[in-house]
Amino acid sequence: MNTGKFIISLDFELMWGVRDKRTIANYGDAIIGARTVLETMLQLFENHNIRATFATVGFLFHKTKRDLIENLPDLKPSYSNSNLSPYTDLDTFLGYKNDNYYFAHSLIEKIKLKNTHEIATHTYCHYYCLEPGQTVEQFEIDLNFAIKVAKDNSIQLKTIVFPRNQYNQDYLEICRKNGITSYRGSEYSPIYKSSNREGQTLFIRALRLLDTYINITGHNCYRFDKVNESTLHNIPSSRFLRPYSKKFRFFEQFKFLRIKNAMTYAAKKGLVYHLWWHPHNFGRNTIKNIYLLEKILNHYDFLNAKYKFESLTMNELSGKI
Repeated sequence: MNTGKFIISLDFELMWGVRDKRTIANYGDAIIGARTVLETMLQLFENHNIRATFATVGFLFHKTKRDLIENLPDLKPSYSNSNLSPYTDLDTFLGYKNDNYYFAHSLIEKIKLKNTHEIATHTYCHYYCLEPGQTVEQFEIDLNFAIKVAKDNSIQLKTIVFPRNQYNQDYLEICRKNGITSYRGSEYSPIYKSSNREGQTLFIRALRLLDTYINITGHNCYRFDKVNESTLHNIPSSRFLRPYSKKFRFFEQFKFLRIKNAMTYAAKKGLVYHLWWHPHNFGRNTIKNIYLLEKILNHYDFLNAKYKFESLTMNELSGKI
């Protein structure tokens, strides 16, 4: 394992991850756009021999609202802020006629058909582990429902990506106990430390935005033995692939160079580089976002040929270790 490894993970959540009562009007087009762009991504991944991890919200496995309603846990997350829970106003959220905002069984089947990607869990209901009010017991029930709905679709879950990267040791132990072997941790820099919404201050978010274009936290690559330090393998993220923004369009090249330089560093040094994003991030400005992704994958091809930089799913990396 002296060659570098390229990890891509996607948080596949559709409306459940960006949900509130105003979201349909403000963001519904991006959610619908994600369905088409995901198929484009699958084709790009095939063209470039990429093996990706799709961390999928359990709700997405269902085909209809009725199917979901018939498969809800009795014990649900009791967030202090009830607006965080999809269960609070489930009838309202599912009152929109377009099931494409919420369910993606057909897309999950297309991912499975490729037979190269990993389908991981993003919890059953997009569960926030560090928000006040919820409990570890509620999380375990949520995870069990995610495992069951995946199993009903002939998928064995081995990897978890925590929504908003919220986790601590108690939740990791629950995952280990239930057969999960790896998770996506946060970058090692303090500005990416796992926290609830109150910890995501304006200052922290500003630093993360700046780090997208300027190297202020390093390449965020890491050695294989670093992953092996924990029983439940921590495969930290290296970079969030921010979507195109008209406001920051003049800095797009800096964003690409930030990623390109880190990938090159990982390939030369035999390290892991882990890139992630949400499919719905590409639901708007699709052409520009796909253009950037193609540039990144073309650079991967170069590194693969020159340094044997290898694309793996998170579970494959965990298995090799």
